[in-house]
Amino acid sequence: MGSESRESFLPLDPVSFTNESKAVVDFIADYYENIEKYPVQSTVEPGYLSARLPESAPYCPESLEDILKDVNDCIVPGLTHWQSPNFFAYFQANASTAGFLGEMLCSGFNVVGFNWISSPAATELESIVVDWMGKLLKLPSSFLFAGTGGGVLHGSTCEAAVCVLAAARDKALKELGGWEHITKLAVYASDQTHFTFQKAAKLVGIPPSNFRLIKTTFSTGFAMSPETVRSAVEDDIKSGLVPLFLCATIGTTPTGAVDPIAELGKVAMEFKAWLHIDAAYAGSACICPELRHHLDGVELSNSISMNPHKWFLTNMDCCCLWIKEPHLLTDSLSSDPEYLKNNASKTKSVVDYKDWQIALSRRFRALKLWIVIRRHGLANLMYHIRSDIAMAKHFEALVRKDGRFEIVMPRKFSLVCFRLKPTAAAEAEDDGRELNSKLVEAINSSGRAFMSHAVAGGVYVIRCAIGSTLTQQHHVDALWKLVQEKAQSLLTNHSIK
Repeated sequence: MGSESRESFLPLDPVSFTNESKAVVDFIADYYENIEKYPVQSTVEPGYLSARLPESAPYCPESLEDILKDVNDCIVPGLTHWQSPNFFAYFQANASTAGFLGEMLCSGFNVVGFNWISSPAATELESIVVDWMGKLLKLPSSFLFAGTGGGVLHGSTCEAAVCVLAAARDKALKELGGWEHITKLAVYASDQTHFTFQKAAKLVGIPPSNFRLIKTTFSTGFAMSPETVRSAVEDDIKSGLVPLFLCATIGTTPTGAVDPIAELGKVAMEFKAWLHIDAAYAGSACICPELRHHLDGVELSNSISMNPHKWFLTNMDCCCLWIKEPHLLTDSLSSDPEYLKNNASKTKSVVDYKDWQIALSRRFRALKLWIVIRRHGLANLMYHIRSDIAMAKHFEALVRKDGRFEIVMPRKFSLVCFRLKPTAAAEAEDDGRELNSKLVEAINSSGRAFMSHAVAGGVYVIRCAIGSTLTQQHHVDALWKLVQEKAQSLLTNHSIK
Protein backbone atom coordinates (compact mmCIF):
# COMPACT_ATOMS: atom_id res chain seq x y z
CA MET A 1 0.00 0.00 0.00
CA GLY A 2 1.52 3.33 -1.05
CA SER A 3 1.52 6.62 0.83
CA GLU A 4 -1.34 7.95 -1.35
CA SER A 5 -3.54 5.06 -0.27
CA ARG A 6 -2.70 5.62 3.38
CA GLU A 7 -3.60 9.30 3.13
CA SER A 8 -6.96 8.37 1.65
CA PHE A 9 -7.74 6.21 4.66
CA LEU A 10 -7.44 8.11 7.93
CA PRO A 11 -9.03 6.12 10.78
CA LEU A 12 -8.43 9.05 13.15
CA ASP A 13 -9.13 12.21 11.17
CA PRO A 14 -9.67 15.34 13.34
CA VAL A 15 -12.47 16.71 11.12
CA SER A 16 -14.52 13.51 10.90
CA PHE A 17 -13.74 12.83 14.57
CA THR A 18 -15.43 16.08 15.57
CA ASN A 19 -18.49 15.65 13.37
CA GLU A 20 -19.07 11.97 14.05
CA SER A 21 -18.46 12.29 17.79
CA LYS A 22 -21.09 15.02 17.94
CA ALA A 23 -23.51 12.77 16.08
CA VAL A 24 -22.95 9.97 18.60
CA VAL A 25 -23.33 12.35 21.55
CA ASP A 26 -26.58 13.63 20.06
CA PHE A 27 -27.76 10.03 19.60
CA ILE A 28 -27.02 9.21 23.26
CA ALA A 29 -28.69 12.43 24.44
CA ASP A 30 -31.82 11.50 22.48
CA TYR A 31 -31.67 8.02 24.00
CA TYR A 32 -31.71 9.45 27.52
CA GLU A 33 -34.43 11.90 26.57
CA ASN A 34 -36.66 9.02 25.45
CA ILE A 35 -35.47 6.25 27.75
CA GLU A 36 -38.80 5.97 29.58
CA LYS A 37 -40.56 5.05 26.34
CA TYR A 38 -38.73 1.73 26.13
CA PRO A 39 -39.77 -1.42 28.01
CA VAL A 40 -37.23 -1.56 30.84
CA GLN A 41 -36.44 -5.25 30.34
CA SER A 42 -35.79 -6.23 26.75
CA THR A 43 -38.61 -8.29 25.20
CA VAL A 44 -36.63 -9.86 22.35
CA GLU A 45 -36.30 -13.62 21.87
CA PRO A 46 -32.93 -15.43 21.89
CA GLY A 47 -31.21 -15.17 18.52
CA TYR A 48 -33.22 -12.11 17.44
CA LEU A 49 -30.13 -10.20 16.28
CA SER A 50 -28.94 -12.81 13.78
CA ALA A 51 -32.16 -12.31 11.83
CA ARG A 52 -31.57 -8.55 11.61
CA LEU A 53 -27.87 -8.32 10.76
CA PRO A 54 -25.89 -9.63 7.75
CA GLU A 55 -24.11 -12.94 8.05
CA SER A 56 -20.70 -11.46 7.20
CA ALA A 57 -18.81 -8.22 7.69
CA PRO A 58 -18.98 -5.49 4.98
CA TYR A 59 -16.14 -5.19 2.46
CA CYS A 60 -16.63 -1.47 1.89
CA PRO A 61 -17.11 1.23 4.54
CA GLU A 62 -20.59 2.18 5.63
CA SER A 63 -21.83 5.59 6.74
CA LEU A 64 -22.22 6.49 10.40
CA GLU A 65 -25.82 7.44 9.62
CA ASP A 66 -26.56 3.87 8.50
CA ILE A 67 -24.71 2.42 11.48
CA LEU A 68 -26.60 4.58 14.00
CA LYS A 69 -29.86 3.64 12.32
CA ASP A 70 -29.02 -0.01 12.91
CA VAL A 71 -28.07 0.77 16.51
CA ASN A 72 -31.49 2.31 16.97
CA ASP A 73 -33.41 -0.39 15.08
CA CYS A 74 -31.44 -3.50 16.03
CA ILE A 75 -29.40 -2.88 19.18
CA VAL A 76 -31.67 -0.70 21.32
CA PRO A 77 -34.56 -3.23 21.26
CA GLY A 78 -32.18 -5.82 22.67
CA LEU A 79 -31.08 -3.66 25.60
CA THR A 80 -32.32 -3.94 29.13
CA HIS A 81 -32.23 -0.27 30.04
CA TRP A 82 -30.06 -0.03 33.14
CA GLN A 83 -30.25 3.76 33.13
CA SER A 84 -34.05 3.81 33.01
CA PRO A 85 -35.59 5.58 36.01
CA ASN A 86 -37.84 2.50 36.26
CA PHE A 87 -34.94 0.07 36.69
CA PHE A 88 -35.15 -1.42 40.21
CA ALA A 89 -33.82 -4.94 39.62
CA TYR A 90 -30.14 -5.10 40.53
CA PHE A 91 -27.79 -2.82 42.37
CA GLN A 92 -27.48 0.15 40.08
CA ALA A 93 -24.79 0.87 37.52
CA ASN A 94 -24.78 4.63 37.91
CA ALA A 95 -24.10 6.93 34.99
CA SER A 96 -23.56 10.67 35.01
CA THR A 97 -22.48 13.41 32.67
CA ALA A 98 -19.22 13.68 34.59
CA GLY A 99 -18.64 9.93 34.35
CA PHE A 100 -19.38 10.02 30.63
CA LEU A 101 -16.95 12.91 30.10
CA GLY A 102 -14.26 11.03 31.99
CA GLU A 103 -14.93 7.96 29.86
CA MET A 104 -14.63 10.10 26.70
CA LEU A 105 -11.24 11.39 27.81
CA CYS A 106 -10.11 7.90 28.78
CA SER A 107 -11.11 6.55 25.35
CA GLY A 108 -9.77 9.62 23.58
CA PHE A 109 -6.27 9.42 25.04
CA ASN A 110 -6.40 5.62 24.84
CA VAL A 111 -3.19 5.17 26.82
CA VAL A 112 -2.23 1.79 28.27
CA GLY A 113 -0.81 2.62 31.67
CA PHE A 114 0.71 -0.69 32.71
CA ASN A 115 3.79 0.91 34.26
CA TRP A 116 4.85 4.42 35.21
CA ILE A 117 6.82 5.25 32.07
CA SER A 118 3.98 4.10 29.78
CA SER A 119 2.05 7.20 30.95
CA PRO A 120 3.21 8.84 34.19
CA ALA A 121 -0.01 10.87 34.52
CA ALA A 122 -2.17 7.72 34.40
CA THR A 123 -0.23 6.12 37.26
CA GLU A 124 0.12 9.22 39.40
CA LEU A 125 -3.49 10.36 39.01
CA GLU A 126 -4.66 6.88 40.00
CA SER A 127 -2.56 6.94 43.17
CA ILE A 128 -3.91 10.39 44.02
CA VAL A 129 -7.56 9.63 43.28
CA VAL A 130 -7.65 6.34 45.26
CA ASP A 131 -6.27 8.30 48.20
CA TRP A 132 -8.98 10.94 47.65
CA MET A 133 -11.62 8.22 47.67
CA GLY A 134 -10.08 6.58 50.72
CA LYS A 135 -10.13 9.88 52.60
CA LEU A 136 -13.79 10.44 51.65
CA LEU A 137 -14.47 7.09 53.34
CA LYS A 138 -12.22 8.04 56.27
CA LEU A 139 -10.07 4.96 55.79
CA PRO A 140 -7.07 4.68 58.12
CA SER A 141 -3.77 5.95 56.72
CA SER A 142 -2.59 2.33 56.69
CA PHE A 143 -4.62 1.92 53.47
CA LEU A 144 -3.39 5.07 51.72
CA PHE A 145 -0.32 6.00 49.72
CA ALA A 146 -0.21 9.01 52.03
CA GLY A 147 0.32 6.46 54.80
CA THR A 148 1.80 2.97 54.59
CA GLY A 149 -0.63 1.25 52.21
CA GLY A 150 -2.03 1.97 48.77
CA GLY A 151 -4.84 1.47 46.30
CA VAL A 152 -5.60 0.51 42.71
CA LEU A 153 -8.52 0.78 40.30
CA HIS A 154 -9.75 -2.54 38.92
CA GLY A 155 -12.60 -3.21 36.54
CA SER A 156 -14.71 -5.15 39.03
CA THR A 157 -14.87 -6.78 42.45
CA CYS A 158 -14.22 -10.10 40.70
CA GLU A 159 -10.74 -8.93 39.73
CA ALA A 160 -10.08 -7.51 43.18
CA ALA A 161 -11.16 -10.79 44.81
CA VAL A 162 -8.78 -12.87 42.70
CA CYS A 163 -5.89 -10.52 43.43
CA VAL A 164 -6.29 -10.37 47.22
CA LEU A 165 -6.94 -14.11 47.45
CA ALA A 166 -3.76 -14.74 45.47
CA ALA A 167 -1.83 -12.44 47.79
CA ALA A 168 -3.26 -14.11 50.90
CA ARG A 169 -2.57 -17.57 49.44
CA ASP A 170 1.07 -16.84 48.62
CA LYS A 171 1.69 -15.27 52.02
CA ALA A 172 0.24 -18.31 53.78
CA LEU A 173 2.07 -20.85 51.60
CA LYS A 174 5.36 -19.10 52.22
CA GLU A 175 4.77 -19.39 55.96
CA LEU A 176 3.64 -23.03 55.66
CA GLY A 177 6.64 -24.01 53.55
CA GLY A 178 5.43 -24.44 49.99
CA TRP A 179 2.69 -25.09 47.43
CA GLU A 180 2.09 -28.64 48.59
CA HIS A 181 0.11 -27.13 51.48
CA ILE A 182 -2.49 -25.41 49.27
CA THR A 183 -5.06 -28.14 49.96
CA LYS A 184 -4.99 -27.15 53.64
CA LEU A 185 -6.16 -23.57 53.05
CA ALA A 186 -9.73 -22.66 53.96
CA VAL A 187 -11.82 -19.61 53.00
CA TYR A 188 -14.82 -18.28 54.94
CA ALA A 189 -17.76 -16.16 53.82
CA SER A 190 -21.45 -15.94 54.61
CA ASP A 191 -24.21 -17.54 52.59
CA GLN A 192 -25.07 -13.95 51.57
CA THR A 193 -21.59 -13.18 50.22
CA HIS A 194 -21.45 -12.58 46.48
CA PHE A 195 -20.65 -15.79 44.59
CA THR A 196 -17.67 -14.11 42.94
CA PHE A 197 -15.55 -14.95 46.00
CA GLN A 198 -16.23 -18.66 45.54
CA LYS A 199 -15.22 -18.29 41.92
CA ALA A 200 -12.09 -16.35 42.86
CA ALA A 201 -11.07 -18.95 45.44
CA LYS A 202 -11.42 -21.66 42.81
CA LEU A 203 -9.30 -19.64 40.36
CA VAL A 204 -6.42 -19.28 42.84
CA GLY A 205 -6.43 -23.01 43.57
CA ILE A 206 -8.34 -23.29 46.84
CA PRO A 207 -10.23 -26.62 46.82
CA PRO A 208 -13.99 -25.96 46.57
CA SER A 209 -14.48 -28.31 49.53
CA ASN A 210 -12.46 -25.85 51.62
CA PHE A 211 -14.80 -22.91 50.98
CA ARG A 212 -17.02 -22.43 54.02
CA LEU A 213 -20.38 -20.71 53.64
CA ILE A 214 -21.40 -19.47 57.08
CA LYS A 215 -25.17 -19.72 57.54
CA THR A 216 -27.00 -16.51 58.38
CA THR A 217 -30.48 -16.07 59.82
CA PHE A 218 -33.37 -13.62 60.10
CA SER A 219 -32.47 -13.06 63.76
CA THR A 220 -29.13 -11.46 62.83
CA GLY A 221 -30.53 -9.58 59.84
CA PHE A 222 -28.57 -12.02 57.66
CA ALA A 223 -25.30 -10.64 58.99
CA MET A 224 -22.49 -13.12 59.61
CA SER A 225 -22.11 -14.22 63.22
CA PRO A 226 -18.55 -13.97 64.60
CA GLU A 227 -19.30 -16.87 66.99
CA THR A 228 -20.37 -19.10 64.10
CA VAL A 229 -17.23 -18.16 62.16
CA ARG A 230 -15.04 -18.92 65.17
CA SER A 231 -16.71 -22.31 65.60
CA ALA A 232 -16.20 -23.17 61.91
CA VAL A 233 -12.54 -22.15 62.05
CA GLU A 234 -11.89 -24.17 65.20
CA ASP A 235 -13.47 -27.25 63.64
CA ASP A 236 -11.33 -26.84 60.53
CA ILE A 237 -8.14 -26.46 62.57
CA LYS A 238 -8.95 -29.72 64.37
CA SER A 239 -9.26 -31.32 60.91
CA GLY A 240 -5.83 -30.06 59.90
CA LEU A 241 -6.94 -27.10 57.78
CA VAL A 242 -5.46 -23.61 57.92
CA PRO A 243 -7.79 -20.55 58.01
CA LEU A 244 -6.67 -18.36 55.10
CA PHE A 245 -9.26 -15.73 54.25
CA LEU A 246 -12.45 -14.26 55.70
CA CYS A 247 -14.71 -12.07 53.57
CA ALA A 248 -17.06 -9.62 55.29
CA THR A 249 -19.66 -7.67 53.32
CA ILE A 250 -21.14 -4.21 53.65
CA GLY A 251 -24.42 -4.40 51.72
CA THR A 252 -24.97 -7.99 50.57
CA THR A 253 -26.66 -8.57 47.23
CA PRO A 254 -29.75 -10.47 48.43
CA THR A 255 -30.76 -8.24 51.34
CA GLY A 256 -28.23 -5.44 51.85
CA ALA A 257 -27.02 -7.01 55.11
CA VAL A 258 -23.96 -5.60 56.88
CA ASP A 259 -21.50 -7.93 58.57
CA PRO A 260 -20.02 -6.85 61.95
CA ILE A 261 -16.58 -5.78 60.77
CA ALA A 262 -14.99 -5.09 64.16
CA GLU A 263 -16.00 -8.41 65.70
CA LEU A 264 -15.05 -10.39 62.59
CA GLY A 265 -11.74 -8.56 62.51
CA LYS A 266 -10.92 -9.84 65.98
CA VAL A 267 -11.70 -13.42 64.91
CA ALA A 268 -9.50 -13.04 61.83
CA MET A 269 -6.63 -11.65 63.89
CA GLU A 270 -6.97 -14.45 66.45
CA PHE A 271 -6.50 -17.09 63.78
CA LYS A 272 -4.14 -15.05 61.56
CA ALA A 273 -6.57 -15.07 58.63
CA TRP A 274 -6.72 -12.35 55.97
CA LEU A 275 -9.83 -10.18 56.41
CA HIS A 276 -11.24 -8.61 53.27
CA ILE A 277 -14.18 -6.20 53.26
CA ASP A 278 -16.41 -6.32 50.20
CA ALA A 279 -18.19 -2.95 50.12
CA ALA A 280 -18.96 -3.07 46.40
CA TYR A 281 -22.49 -1.69 46.74
CA ALA A 282 -22.81 0.13 50.05
CA GLY A 283 -19.26 1.40 50.41
CA SER A 284 -20.27 4.54 48.51
CA ALA A 285 -22.84 5.33 51.20
CA CYS A 286 -20.11 5.49 53.84
CA ILE A 287 -19.05 8.94 52.61
CA CYS A 288 -22.10 10.16 54.58
CA PRO A 289 -21.18 10.72 58.25
CA GLU A 290 -24.41 9.10 59.47
CA LEU A 291 -23.51 5.88 57.59
CA ARG A 292 -19.77 5.76 58.17
CA HIS A 293 -20.26 3.55 61.26
CA HIS A 294 -20.79 0.58 58.93
CA LEU A 295 -17.04 0.71 58.34
CA ASP A 296 -16.16 0.66 62.03
CA GLY A 297 -13.41 -1.90 62.51
CA VAL A 298 -11.97 -1.44 59.01
CA GLU A 299 -8.56 -0.90 60.60
CA LEU A 300 -8.55 -4.62 61.49
CA SER A 301 -8.87 -5.70 57.85
CA ASN A 302 -6.11 -6.41 55.35
CA SER A 303 -7.96 -5.10 52.30
CA ILE A 304 -11.19 -3.42 51.26
CA SER A 305 -12.91 -2.89 47.91
CA MET A 306 -15.85 -0.80 46.70
CA ASN A 307 -17.32 0.01 43.29
CA PRO A 308 -17.81 3.66 42.33
CA HIS A 309 -19.55 2.34 39.20
CA LYS A 310 -22.43 1.10 41.35
CA TRP A 311 -23.59 4.07 43.41
CA PHE A 312 -21.01 6.81 42.92
CA LEU A 313 -22.04 8.22 39.53
CA THR A 314 -18.97 6.72 37.86
CA ASN A 315 -19.82 4.90 34.62
CA MET A 316 -18.70 1.28 34.25
CA ASP A 317 -16.11 0.08 34.98
CA CYS A 318 -14.39 1.19 38.19
CA CYS A 319 -13.57 -0.74 41.37
CA CYS A 320 -11.36 0.65 44.15
CA LEU A 321 -9.16 -1.80 46.04
CA TRP A 322 -7.09 -0.71 49.02
CA ILE A 323 -4.52 -2.92 50.70
CA LYS A 324 -2.46 -2.44 53.85
CA GLU A 325 0.65 -4.18 52.56
CA PRO A 326 0.96 -3.53 48.83
CA HIS A 327 4.12 -5.63 48.61
CA LEU A 328 2.01 -8.74 49.26
CA LEU A 329 -0.01 -7.94 46.15
CA THR A 330 3.02 -7.18 43.99
CA ASP A 331 4.95 -10.20 45.33
CA SER A 332 2.12 -12.39 44.08
CA LEU A 333 1.28 -10.64 40.80
CA SER A 334 4.47 -8.98 39.55
CA SER A 335 6.38 -9.84 36.40
CA ASP A 336 9.56 -8.33 35.04
CA PRO A 337 10.16 -9.21 31.37
CA GLU A 338 13.18 -7.64 29.72
CA TYR A 339 11.15 -5.48 27.32
CA LEU A 340 9.43 -3.71 30.24
CA LYS A 341 12.56 -2.95 32.26
CA ASN A 342 13.31 0.74 32.75
CA ASN A 343 15.22 3.03 35.06
CA ALA A 344 12.15 4.39 36.87
CA SER A 345 10.92 0.92 37.82
CA LYS A 346 14.43 -0.11 38.80
CA THR A 347 14.60 2.58 41.48
CA LYS A 348 11.37 1.30 43.11
CA SER A 349 10.32 4.95 43.49
CA VAL A 350 7.25 4.60 41.24
CA VAL A 351 4.14 2.43 41.16
CA ASP A 352 3.86 -0.03 38.28
CA TYR A 353 0.18 -0.93 38.34
CA LYS A 354 0.69 -3.97 36.10
CA ASP A 355 1.87 -5.65 39.31
CA TRP A 356 -1.36 -4.82 41.15
CA GLN A 357 -3.74 -6.65 38.79
CA ILE A 358 -4.25 -9.77 36.68
CA ALA A 359 -3.79 -8.30 33.19
CA LEU A 360 -0.91 -6.28 31.82
CA SER A 361 -2.98 -3.74 29.90
CA ARG A 362 -5.11 -1.27 31.81
CA ARG A 363 -7.41 1.68 31.08
CA PHE A 364 -7.01 5.22 32.40
CA ARG A 365 -9.96 4.76 34.80
CA ALA A 366 -8.62 7.34 37.23
CA LEU A 367 -9.64 10.18 34.88
CA LYS A 368 -13.27 9.14 35.23
CA LEU A 369 -13.34 8.97 39.02
CA TRP A 370 -11.28 12.15 39.32
CA ILE A 371 -13.71 14.11 37.15
CA VAL A 372 -16.76 12.70 38.97
CA ILE A 373 -15.38 13.75 42.35
CA ARG A 374 -14.34 17.19 41.11
CA ARG A 375 -17.48 17.87 39.07
CA HIS A 376 -19.90 16.96 41.87
CA GLY A 377 -17.95 17.56 45.06
CA LEU A 378 -18.59 15.76 48.32
CA ALA A 379 -21.75 17.80 49.00
CA ASN A 380 -23.58 16.65 45.86
CA LEU A 381 -22.28 13.09 46.10
CA MET A 382 -23.75 12.83 49.61
CA TYR A 383 -27.00 14.38 48.36
CA HIS A 384 -27.18 11.72 45.65
CA ILE A 385 -26.79 8.88 48.20
CA ARG A 386 -29.21 10.41 50.68
CA SER A 387 -31.91 11.08 48.09
CA ASP A 388 -31.86 7.44 46.96
CA ILE A 389 -32.14 6.29 50.58
CA ALA A 390 -35.02 8.72 51.14
CA MET A 391 -36.87 7.26 48.14
CA ALA A 392 -36.27 3.75 49.50
CA LYS A 393 -37.69 4.80 52.88
CA HIS A 394 -40.71 6.20 51.05
CA PHE A 395 -41.25 2.94 49.16
CA GLU A 396 -40.84 0.94 52.37
CA ALA A 397 -43.52 3.09 54.03
CA LEU A 398 -45.91 2.50 51.11
CA VAL A 399 -45.45 -1.27 51.40
CA ARG A 400 -46.06 -1.22 55.16
CA LYS A 401 -49.40 0.57 54.68
CA ASP A 402 -50.81 -2.23 52.51
CA GLY A 403 -51.84 -5.20 54.65
CA ARG A 404 -51.46 -7.63 51.75
CA PHE A 405 -47.70 -7.12 51.79
CA GLU A 406 -44.92 -7.37 54.31
CA ILE A 407 -41.38 -6.06 54.63
CA VAL A 408 -39.30 -9.19 54.99
CA MET A 409 -36.51 -7.44 56.84
CA PRO A 410 -35.77 -3.83 57.74
CA ARG A 411 -34.54 -1.73 54.84
CA LYS A 412 -30.81 -1.39 54.37
CA PHE A 413 -29.49 1.59 52.40
CA SER A 414 -31.65 1.92 49.26
CA LEU A 415 -32.71 -1.73 48.99
CA VAL A 416 -36.20 -2.78 50.09
CA CYS A 417 -37.03 -6.50 50.38
CA PHE A 418 -40.75 -7.26 50.50
CA ARG A 419 -43.35 -9.80 49.39
CA LEU A 420 -47.03 -10.56 49.09
CA LYS A 421 -48.07 -12.45 52.20
CA PRO A 422 -49.01 -16.08 51.54
CA THR A 423 -52.73 -16.53 52.13
CA ALA A 424 -54.35 -19.76 50.93
CA ALA A 425 -53.15 -23.16 52.07
CA ALA A 426 -51.31 -23.87 48.81
CA GLU A 427 -49.49 -20.55 49.06
CA ALA A 428 -48.63 -21.12 52.70
CA GLU A 429 -47.24 -24.52 51.75
CA ASP A 430 -44.59 -23.03 49.47
CA ASP A 431 -44.39 -19.90 51.65
CA GLY A 432 -45.70 -17.70 48.87
CA ARG A 433 -42.84 -18.44 46.47
CA GLU A 434 -45.04 -19.16 43.44
CA LEU A 435 -47.31 -16.19 44.10
CA ASN A 436 -44.43 -13.72 44.46
CA SER A 437 -42.60 -15.22 41.51
CA LYS A 438 -45.67 -14.59 39.37
CA LEU A 439 -45.87 -11.04 40.71
CA VAL A 440 -42.28 -10.30 39.66
CA GLU A 441 -42.95 -11.80 36.23
CA ALA A 442 -46.12 -9.71 35.81
CA ILE A 443 -44.30 -6.51 36.77
CA ASN A 444 -41.36 -7.14 34.45
CA SER A 445 -43.42 -8.31 31.48
CA SER A 446 -45.41 -5.05 31.63
CA GLY A 447 -42.30 -3.19 30.46
CA ARG A 448 -43.12 -0.40 32.91
CA ALA A 449 -40.56 -1.48 35.53
CA PHE A 450 -37.92 -4.13 36.16
CA MET A 451 -37.42 -5.85 39.54
CA SER A 452 -35.57 -8.93 40.75
CA HIS A 453 -35.81 -11.42 43.58
CA ALA A 454 -33.67 -13.21 46.13
CA VAL A 455 -34.09 -16.07 48.57
CA ALA A 456 -33.08 -15.32 52.14
CA GLY A 457 -33.55 -17.80 54.96
CA GLY A 458 -35.57 -19.92 52.55
CA VAL A 459 -38.00 -17.08 51.89
CA TYR A 460 -38.56 -15.73 48.37
CA VAL A 461 -38.37 -11.93 48.48
CA ILE A 462 -38.87 -9.21 45.89
CA ARG A 463 -35.99 -6.75 45.69
CA CYS A 464 -36.61 -3.09 45.03
CA ALA A 465 -33.17 -1.59 44.48
CA ILE A 466 -33.47 2.18 44.12
CA GLY A 467 -30.53 4.08 42.72
CA SER A 468 -30.68 4.72 38.98
CA THR A 469 -29.42 8.23 38.34
CA LEU A 470 -32.65 9.37 36.65
CA THR A 471 -35.05 7.94 39.24
CA GLN A 472 -37.28 10.43 41.07
CA GLN A 473 -40.00 9.95 43.67
CA HIS A 474 -42.78 9.93 41.09
CA HIS A 475 -41.13 6.88 39.50
CA VAL A 476 -41.18 5.15 42.88
CA ASP A 477 -44.87 6.03 43.32
CA ALA A 478 -45.62 4.69 39.84
CA LEU A 479 -43.75 1.48 40.68
CA TRP A 480 -45.85 0.94 43.79
CA LYS A 481 -49.09 1.49 41.86
CA LEU A 482 -47.88 -1.07 39.30
CA VAL A 483 -47.04 -3.56 42.08
CA GLN A 484 -50.49 -3.09 43.63
CA GLU A 485 -52.21 -3.39 40.26
CA LYS A 486 -50.46 -6.66 39.35
CA ALA A 487 -50.90 -8.03 42.86
CA GLN A 488 -54.63 -7.34 42.80
CA SER A 489 -54.96 -9.07 39.44
CA LEU A 490 -53.10 -12.14 40.73
CA LEU A 491 -55.11 -12.32 43.94
CA THR A 492 -58.41 -11.88 42.07
CA ASN A 493 -57.59 -14.64 39.60
CA HIS A 494 -56.49 -16.88 42.45
CA SER A 495 -59.76 -16.37 44.36
CA ILE A 496 -61.79 -17.16 41.21
CA LYS A 497 -59.97 -20.46 40.81
